[in-house]
Amino acid sequence: MNQTLSIDGARLYRTLDALGAIGGFEDPHSGLRGVCRLALTAADGAGRRHVVELMRAAGLEVRIDQIGNVFGRRAGQNDRLRPVMMGSHIDSVATAGRFDGCLGVLGGLEVIRTLNDAGRSTLRPLVVAFFTDEEGARFGTDMLGSAVATGRIPLEDAHALRDRQDLSVRDELAAIGFLGTDEPRLEAPYAYLECHIEQGPVLRTAGVDIGVVTGVQGICWHELSIVGRSAHAGTTPMSLRADAGVAAARINLALREMVASGRFGPEFRATMGVIAPYPGLVNVVPGQVTATVDLRDPDTALLDAAEAAIIAFYAEAARLEGVTIQHRRSARTPYVAFDADIQRRVAEAADARGFSRAAIVSGAGHDAQELSRLCPAGMVFVPGEFDGISHNPRELSTERQCADGVNVLLDVACALAEQAATLEELS
Repeated sequence: MNQTLSIDGARLYRTLDALGAIGGFEDPHSGLRGVCRLALTAADGAGRRHVVELMRAAGLEVRIDQIGNVFGRRAGQNDRLRPVMMGSHIDSVATAGRFDGCLGVLGGLEVIRTLNDAGRSTLRPLVVAFFTDEEGARFGTDMLGSAVATGRIPLEDAHALRDRQDLSVRDELAAIGFLGTDEPRLEAPYAYLECHIEQGPVLRTAGVDIGVVTGVQGICWHELSIVGRSAHAGTTPMSLRADAGVAAARINLALREMVASGRFGPEFRATMGVIAPYPGLVNVVPGQVTATVDLRDPDTALLDAAEAAIIAFYAEAARLEGVTIQHRRSARTPYVAFDADIQRRVAEAADARGFSRAAIVSGAGHDAQELSRLCPAGMVFVPGEFDGISHNPRELSTERQCADGVNVLLDVACALAEQAATLEELS
């Protein structure tokens, strides 16, 4: 375990601030500075170019694949060995802070800078990666780039996805200059590591420095199209309405009742994050609603049961309100358990540096869960202030919290990068 090197926490924080200024905006409600770098927008393109420049300045060899994933490689003493990869994403939701995803990418870059400053080489190559559209906020499918890289989503299907303006992933990649030429199917790294803010209150509430992430809970997303009949709000009797808005409300309340019932376990979560009525006028009964449903559970069987239950309720809500409801599953990922050896290494690195630690299941999806299909994968969580709020301009992990997590990342990455060739690599 490396104990002689530590990252420059102030430099890391300055790097996070610099990237956070790209796509920055002032939140009209709080007056705080937020970040909006929706995937494949001009702001995302500017952020990507900025990070690529940082990679090249650190001596990394950069390549871009056909789904826009970016990889910066530092050669190893034996460059034929499979690399240790560190990464995450730099795209954001529309109302983000500056840490989500970016800590994993810029933390990986800080590991490289630290090794460069010390004149240290590693036996295995090191790669820093950022993946396209992890958030799914624009094209409706989260972990898109890493899912293509690991073979879960075919490239053609990913390229064909469209946003609400009917713009395709492929065309938008080309528009920002990141429609790369490299084969998107990733050769298996030796290991994958991701340092990330927790995005929740558990670590900060418990006063714990480092989260040893045991896995990622299962996630299921639906997009709903609810079609009723627009009508005048003053002249149409209640009994003669086909109100798409009420149908959406019934589904939203059903989700809350599913959670309250306990039938799907104590960790089940359900959210209707989008409710968009049309025409959206004060005196018109909504004739159509576009909505989303987000289901999450660490128990895959319970998640399957919850999905079946809400699908059955769609039919009931349609019957009760005289509307039609169509649903499309836009994402489905099962519970993913992270590699036990990497969990052990993260715990030992935290102990060696005197950091408190706790095992934690991730409630949010991450690129690491996709990479776990290819290689041993694991995550390091750092706590967040303000109850760990994320996807919000108030998102904040302190300089020390970020540095602690990336120092653990440094130790584990260096230890893995010194592992000898496997029999497969020698053959």
